[in-house]
Parts: sequence; C-alpha cells; structure tokens
Amino acid sequence: MPMASKGLEGIVAAETKISFIDGEKGVLEYIGIPIGELASHSTFEETVFLLWNGRLPNKAELAAFTAEIRKRYELPAGMEQRLLALPRDAKPMHMIRTMVSALSMHDHTPDANDIPSLRSKALNILARVPTLLAYFHRYRSGMPLVRPDVNLSVAENFLYMLNGERAKPTMAKALDVCLVLHADHGFNNSTFTARVLMSTQSDMYSAITAAIGSLKGPLHGGANEGVMVMLNEIPSLEATEKYVLDKLAKKDKIMGFGHRIYKSYDPRATHLQVLAKDLAAETGNSSLFEKSKKIEDVMATAVAAKGIYPNVDFYSATTYHCIGLPLDLFTPVFVIARVGGWAAHVIEQMSDNRLFRPDVDYKGPHGVKYTPMSAR
Repeated sequence: MPMASKGLEGIVAAETKISFIDGEKGVLEYIGIPIGELASHSTFEETVFLLWNGRLPNKAELAAFTAEIRKRYELPAGMEQRLLALPRDAKPMHMIRTMVSALSMHDHTPDANDIPSLRSKALNILARVPTLLAYFHRYRSGMPLVRPDVNLSVAENFLYMLNGERAKPTMAKALDVCLVLHADHGFNNSTFTARVLMSTQSDMYSAITAAIGSLKGPLHGGANEGVMVMLNEIPSLEATEKYVLDKLAKKDKIMGFGHRIYKSYDPRATHLQVLAKDLAAETGNSSLFEKSKKIEDVMATAVAAKGIYPNVDFYSATTYHCIGLPLDLFTPVFVIARVGGWAAHVIEQMSDNRLFRPDVDYKGPHGVKYTPMSAR
C-alpha cells in the first residue's frame, strides 16, 4: 500500500506555480513575489492578474483587465429577482454559495472548459460576488439596493454598495489590502476542493461553489468570526490575561492562533497587525486593538515556543470590524478575495489535468457472511 496520511498531511498532490509557502520561515509568495510587497504596493485587481497570468501586467493590460471586471459588476437579468426571493434570515455564506451556482444558468456555455472560457467565467464570478453580498445585505436590512459604480475598484465599489455612500480612502485601501492578503494560500482545503472537482472536467461555477462550501467550515474560513466573538467576550483590557490563561488551562482553542502550515509568524498577520492598529485608532476602536495585542502578548509567553503564533484571522477580525463589516460578512468577504486564487488554480489544473483519485487504506472486516432478515 502507498503511504497513508490522515488529512493528507505531508502528501504532495500536484505541482503549482501560483503561490509558495515556507511555514518554518513565515514566507508567502505569489508567483515569487513576497506577500508583504504586494500588500504594500499592489492592488487586488493587479494581484488577480498576477495569479491568473503568472506575471505583473503593464499599464495597458491592467487597465483592460480592470475594465473587464467592472463591466461585469451588475447581475445578469433575472438574478436580482432570484436573490430578492431568498429568505431575509438566510446565512450569507449559504446565500453566496447558492447564488454563485445559479450564475451558471445565466451563461450560455457554462461547461466550456477551454482556457479563454474559464477566464471569462472566472471574471463573471469575481465581479459579481461583491454585488451579490452587498445586495443581499441591504435586502435583508430593509434598505434599497445601491447599483454598482463602474468607476470604482472592487474594494471601493463593494463598500459603496454595502453602505450607500463612498468609503473613506483609508477604509477602501484597507479592504483592498485584505483582499490581496487573502487571495491565495497554497493547497488549502478550499483550493484543493476546487481543483479536485475541476479534475473531473466539471465547470468553473461548480468548482467555485464547492470551494465556497469548504471555506464555510469553521476550521477553514470561519475563524475570523470566532476571533471577533472572543474579543467581545472579554470585558476589558485588564480581564484579557485571565481570560486567555483560563482558556489555555482548560485546553480550549484561542481563536486566531496556530496554523497547519506556519510554525512561525504568519506573514499576512504581520501586515494586518499594522493595518488593524492604524484603523482602530482612526475609528475609535483602539481598545479593541489593545485587547488583541494583549492576547498576543500572553500567548507569546505561554505557547510561542510550541510554534503557535497569530494567523491571518486574528488581526483581520479587528480590521474588518473597523471597516464596518457586519460579523456574518467576515467570511463572505474572504470569498471575494479567494475567488481570485481559486480561479487561478482551476485554470492551472485544466492546463495539465489529471483526475484526482487517491487510494484509501481499508480497515474494516473481510469475508463477513450475509445474515438473512429472519436471523437478525
């Protein structure tokens, strides 16, 4: 039998040129570019171009790519009515999973899997996920829908449609940086899910829908919501240390700490810590950041020697809160970012496809006799 590994840990399932992670050194690169450089200098649109094309665009290419995204912001005819027929109390992640799947029915060639078609379908999803989220939030809140503005970036347009007014440049920039940081992360569970599904030669919409279902799980994309819940449970800065130590004594998980891959500081968390601090000061949420920093300090003394450090979810929770996002939109906003990475992997998978079909190590009985119903 081939080597068995629970959870496929340590198993190399495919090759990729999209993103690289060194968990021991705390390195994340997109197409060889360190994530900190992209977060400091790039934009979400440029980063997606990089992931899909394996290189940075020139000025004309970026303008054309951005225009292609923006002209697809609005939903296809009939999709708005479909969304407005949903229950107002539906969970946003269930909504976005279902509505991305429904987008396929507004595509005349949903099963076309040549590379140009895959890119076009990926653009459809990338442009419309923010619209679906903003429309749904306003619908469930009893507010009129705000139409997309093709003059705005993905981050600017989403905040405009969500809140009904232009976001401050610092808020839009903060969200843009978050989207860059979350765009891709190796063979994480949702990315692997998308590639496994696409290896059957299914379609882009099915692959992204499956990935969203994976990201919804609290062990994957839902952790940032858990961080915010934890911060709200701590009544004051002074109560923080006892809260953390009591949790550790009971062997409870401290949300936002530890990572399957990183045994050092998550490089995305490094950038988000600075962003969260600045946004907290600007929005009057400094006490929230101070509690976050105190948690990190306590954890550094208690468990850092075990390789447990803040991950991307820890400071993204404070960042999203300061931007003004409702708690149950934290993970759906993750979807906006990760569509860029998922689509890149789907395209890469179809460029040199082989069906995923792993072996399994059977541990059950053999030769069991069938027992007739009368003898049971």
